[in-house]
Amino acid sequence: MAKQEASLPTKAEKSRNLILHSAAKLFREQGFSATTLRQIAAAARIEAGSIYYYFDSKEAILDEILDRGLRHVFESVKAAVKGAGQATYRRRIELAIEAHLVALLESSDFTSANIRIYGQLQEHLKKPHRPLRRAYARYWDKLFLDARKAGEIRADIEIEPLRIFVIGALNWTVEWFRLDSKDDVLKLARRTQLMVFDGIKK
Repeated sequence: MAKQEASLPTKAEKSRNLILHSAAKLFREQGFSATTLRQIAAAARIEAGSIYYYFDSKEAILDEILDRGLRHVFESVKAAVKGAGQATYRRRIELAIEAHLVALLESSDFTSANIRIYGQLQEHLKKPHRPLRRAYARYWDKLFLDARKAGEIRADIEIEPLRIFVIGALNWTVEWFRLDSKDDVLKLARRTQLMVFDGIKK
């Protein structure tokens, strides 16, 4: 019983998460530059000065939102592919698509803020997050490259444009797909898998 209680989030952790979720929604709706700490505090229903108990600056809040969104997606995809064992490369990619979508929509506040504002940020704000973004891109590149080497996707397919197309399509689901249940997400994943592998041919 004591172990279960120890695992529950503390009041400070709940407040911190509330600040992050509130900030992510505001960043998504109006951009990073236009969002003030006072607005974040109001959305989180705390005193403006209390934010500094949890974060040193608005940039520190941004850093955690960007990192948390992508890291959750990346870890989910790696776990899904690892769990596939010796499955075909097509099956591994299908599972990666499924895991990306589920994780994306589970953490939609963070991922949607990431997708919408990253391109608008100044270079010094982007720089800390480039290594993780590049690592995730390389991970997908290897999935597609291994599938191509195994003859499971066309030999004339260029890997980088394929990865940009697939990840871009997956990411923008946060803008038009409503997460009502995990079953809905899995149906979307299956439709996406068919589109990627079989296209729109008759």
